[in-house]
Amino acid sequence: MLLDSPEALLRTLVVGVLAYVILVLLLRVSGKRTLSKWNAFDFVVTVAFGSILSTALLSPDTTVAQGALAITILVVLQFAITWLSVRFGLVQRWIKSQPALLLLRGELQQDTLKRERVTEGEVRAALRARGVGALEEVEAVVLETDGSFSVIQTLKSSSASALLDVEDYPAG
Repeated sequence: MLLDSPEALLRTLVVGVLAYVILVLLLRVSGKRTLSKWNAFDFVVTVAFGSILSTALLSPDTTVAQGALAITILVVLQFAITWLSVRFGLVQRWIKSQPALLLLRGELQQDTLKRERVTEGEVRAALRARGVGALEEVEAVVLETDGSFSVIQTLKSSSASALLDVEDYPAG
């Protein structure tokens, strides 16, 4: 059937606009971290947002208030988890993976590449994207917690302090 009733279309229109406005307001209030680069936790929250919005839009059994409450619960939980992860390393390790060292001083780290399911070609592509022509010109390539690659060409300081939280990076 093409159309159950004009009331169903009107409900979808009204609920859609209200849910959209509520979602945008809650996301603005919750801050930049809610929409930062995704890790697994962010992905789950985003999928849940979509599911709630879909249910609120299309299910006549779900009220706007229920949809708004469900989205509010997700935003509050996301805020609480990120607040805790900033203050407690254990929570941060539970929510986010640790950065992984893919290349060290021009040498690909084969075990890490396999464990992280990254190909040598992907590392080379990341280097080319940053204008690097040779592996030997690079101190480190790191797979970040959001799946992006960081390329450290040379160390201007012996401390390598930006690499302290990178798994397998030799300290000191």
